[in-house]
Amino acid sequence: MNNLPWGFISRYLDDLNEGVYIQQTLETVLLNEDGKQLLCEALYLYGVMLLVIDQKIEGEVRERMLVSYYRYSAARSADSNMDDICKLLRSTGYSSQPGAKRPPNYPESYFRRVPINEAFISMVIGRLRSDDIYNQVSAYPLPEHRSTALATQAAMLYVTLYFEPAILHTHQAKMREIVDKYFPDNWVISIYMGITVNLADAWDPYKAAKTALNNTLDLSNVREQSSRYATVSERVHSQVQQFLKEGYLREEMVLDNIPRLLNCLRDCNVAIRWLMLHTADSAYDPNNKRLRQIKDQILTDSRYNPKVLFQLLLDTAQFEFILKEMFKQMLSEKQAKWEHYKKEGSERMTELADVFSGVKPLTRVEKNENLQAWFREISKQILSLNYDDSTAAGRKTVQLIQALEEVQEFHQLESNLQVCQFLADTRKFLHQMIRTINIKEEVLITMQIVGDLSFAWQLIDSFTSIMQESIRVSPSMVTKLRATFLKLASALDLPLLRINQANSPDLLSVSQYYSGELVSYVRKVLQIIPESMFTSLLKIIKLQTHDIIEVPTRLDKDKLRDYAQLGPRYEVAKLTHAISIFTEGILMMKTTLVGIIKVDPKQLLEDGIRKELVKRVAFALHKGLIFNPRAKPSELMPKLKELGATMDGFHRSFEYIQDYVNIYGLKIWQEEVSRIINYNVEQECNNFLRTKIQDWQSMYQSTHIPIPKFTPVDESVTFIGRLCREILRITDPKMTCHIDQLNTWYDMKTHQEVTSSRLFSEIQTTLGTFGLNGLDRLLCFMIVKELQNFLSMFQKIILRDRTVQDTLKTLMNAVSPLKSIVANSNKIYLSAIAKTQKIWTAYLEAIMKVGQMQILRQQIANELNYSCRFDSKHLAAALENLNKALLADIEAHYQDPSLPYPKEDNTLLYEITAYLEAAGIHNPLNKIYITTKRLPYFPIVNFLFLIAQLPKLQYNKNLGMVCRKPADPVDWPPLVLGLLTLLKQFHSRYTEQFLALIGQFIRSTVEQCTSQKIPEMPADVVGALLFLEDYVRYTKLPRRVAEAHVPNFIFDEFRTVL
Repeated sequence: MNNLPWGFISRYLDDLNEGVYIQQTLETVLLNEDGKQLLCEALYLYGVMLLVIDQKIEGEVRERMLVSYYRYSAARSADSNMDDICKLLRSTGYSSQPGAKRPPNYPESYFRRVPINEAFISMVIGRLRSDDIYNQVSAYPLPEHRSTALATQAAMLYVTLYFEPAILHTHQAKMREIVDKYFPDNWVISIYMGITVNLADAWDPYKAAKTALNNTLDLSNVREQSSRYATVSERVHSQVQQFLKEGYLREEMVLDNIPRLLNCLRDCNVAIRWLMLHTADSAYDPNNKRLRQIKDQILTDSRYNPKVLFQLLLDTAQFEFILKEMFKQMLSEKQAKWEHYKKEGSERMTELADVFSGVKPLTRVEKNENLQAWFREISKQILSLNYDDSTAAGRKTVQLIQALEEVQEFHQLESNLQVCQFLADTRKFLHQMIRTINIKEEVLITMQIVGDLSFAWQLIDSFTSIMQESIRVSPSMVTKLRATFLKLASALDLPLLRINQANSPDLLSVSQYYSGELVSYVRKVLQIIPESMFTSLLKIIKLQTHDIIEVPTRLDKDKLRDYAQLGPRYEVAKLTHAISIFTEGILMMKTTLVGIIKVDPKQLLEDGIRKELVKRVAFALHKGLIFNPRAKPSELMPKLKELGATMDGFHRSFEYIQDYVNIYGLKIWQEEVSRIINYNVEQECNNFLRTKIQDWQSMYQSTHIPIPKFTPVDESVTFIGRLCREILRITDPKMTCHIDQLNTWYDMKTHQEVTSSRLFSEIQTTLGTFGLNGLDRLLCFMIVKELQNFLSMFQKIILRDRTVQDTLKTLMNAVSPLKSIVANSNKIYLSAIAKTQKIWTAYLEAIMKVGQMQILRQQIANELNYSCRFDSKHLAAALENLNKALLADIEAHYQDPSLPYPKEDNTLLYEITAYLEAAGIHNPLNKIYITTKRLPYFPIVNFLFLIAQLPKLQYNKNLGMVCRKPADPVDWPPLVLGLLTLLKQFHSRYTEQFLALIGQFIRSTVEQCTSQKIPEMPADVVGALLFLEDYVRYTKLPRRVAEAHVPNFIFDEFRTVL
């Protein structure tokens, strides 16, 4: 328990009682000014912590958190204070949801869970009742400001009274005293950093408190206070506006009117505080009739208008900011100026002394030794004034001014204008010295106390829409808002003061938290600027894409007027001007330190533009790529073209606007579009990962410029998934036939073209390289998933089926050794196929899916490589050469291990792979997608599968192998590539055996045909030979790999058939 907040205080109180701190007792500590403040704050902050925990984290959630912590924390020491924490933090039944009922005896029963020294509570409440513990009244000398002066103390008293609820229930006299002192004219208070409480509601269950508050809540008092603050706010607003006029606040005027200016500031801040708190929606429960009545009364009598109040806040903040800056400058120059005035005054007196000595000629001035001596003395007196002893210096200066006035009268010096001028100048300098010596730091401290805005930490959010509207109308408003944000930043002093005094290491994290919150709010308010810019930008896009015609290189004179299009071009110029005005507005804000975070307006503008761009592009991508799977023909190409036009519009207008906004448009465009696409690919790939990448882990997601997430419309999570699945749907090998030479898919039944390689050029145009690359990554994940499914299926339908295993064993025996020729081959093969017929449907589907995705990956690689060579040939050449050099080095290392090789911690190979894939310099067919174990019967199963499919296909001279019957669809390229990819995942000896089995099948069948004198080559043999040809072509292996298993003369015979 000692590690809890209350534990420290209990331990300190016990030490005080036991005399650990010699000559100090609880009474003496409470008599000391700092001791009194710290002890009162300790109890108050403990109460605030309990209230905030209950408000922010529901009781049930807290209990679950404690249970999970207890379950999963490995190190449970014997002296753990878990029981005490559970006792303190278990649910109270309180809910912060609007309309929720307050539990009985709340929060006093919650505060009583940990017993606290009653004498201590009583003494703290006594001090808070009677003393002004922070000496705030000195900053607010007027009696009508007293409740504002004691507002912090009132909040502390409100919280600490719950530790002794008897006072609230029964002590009528004490409660009347408290209300008369702290709440005679206010009933909505801020207890900590903008957490507001309405006493009319909070004290309703307590008899004494409710009775005492009745006078304050009497409707006549409510009316009186509302009218008073309405009048005050109108009066001070006109004063402040007068002060803010250009050239009004000069140094002399400020120094002569310090009390008047401070009184105006006090009135402004008190009026703002009262009106903001007492009109806040969060302070009134809409279901409580009495509170509704009070609120309506206030709104009516105070003639409340949020825009007017906000304007008063803006002007006050600006006025405060200017005054503070002037005072800071005057304080920094105070001594230098004082010395300057002293020197000037003394020199004037010395010159006058010289004039009366008769040495210096000055018209009609007679020599006068008395005056000469007197002026010399005055000069010495001025020089002897001491800056450090301001009181004595001030008194003496006043006497000197009087002496100079008297000498002018008694010695008839008025007749000489020059002497009079000298005397007047000296008096002026002496007056300036008095003014300068009166510049005290106390004025700044008073302004800091009076200008506190911590009560509005949360309430300010209700003015966001007004701020944004005023910025939209007049972007230069940002300069005034800057002063308001700085005023709000002064609220950080409240939580940081004691942390700083204690030299706590938490200072940085707490400052960081509050500064971060405030900067986020500043961003939120100023986001209206990029939003407004993009609204204008959309109009520019529309004009540029639909209305304005491109001017040709050669133009007939008579068509000049048609191409001029003055109307649309004027509209574009007007919109562009509006955008540049917005930019100017935000840049006027200057670099500002908000708390401990430096806010650079240029960066803010860029981030805002990025945020808005991301929001709009992400929405366009989401909306543009939603497909109807039943549409005939597919909506894919039209939708891609439409989206391409939208993206091109964004791109063009962004390029157009960059100079007016002073940003790197192309850089921002590429960074943000790539981030959106990569993030969506990452989210889509999460479907295939056991450990998902959450938003906070994603390298593409950002807190300041978040990528929006949209609700999925089908099984895909994002637009990239929908695009990929739509491509897979329209190129499905069961419905289409892929003709390799044409890179085109045709419908099997109607023989109409479905799509071709143009599809990938269109995706490149619409989504760029990032889009194609992302699609490629997603296909990789899908292939991995399919291969994993295939392996589990292989286990299930082959390795766990006895009959299939027996068939395979029999076949193995019949065909070994593989170099021989199988006697009666036809019968043996057909019988094996017949016995395993039921497994081939699922097998075919899996292989074809993998093959289809590999074809798509090849097409993507081709498109990427083509555009890379076309758009950035130097990059393509550099990558190819680096890749070749690396491979050469690695091969050399394997031949001679003494040669260098990239170490394990070297990321070169990993990094260059990403570049090569993005540039399409890779072969998807050579990729290892999954790690595999040894699988029995694997080569013979694949061989059987292939010869089982050959009867469904026929050879066509123009098209190669095509499907015999559309009712039983098999597409040759996906079949070949699927098998090839599957074999690539296993050890190469499996491929060797597989090719040997095909060779044996070809030799045995040809042998059987020869013996039976069948002249033409059987269709299955043609198919098997074509498979070998394609296998060699796709893998780019030498021909001898195939010729090792099939004699040359068979290949020659086969070519005559072709």
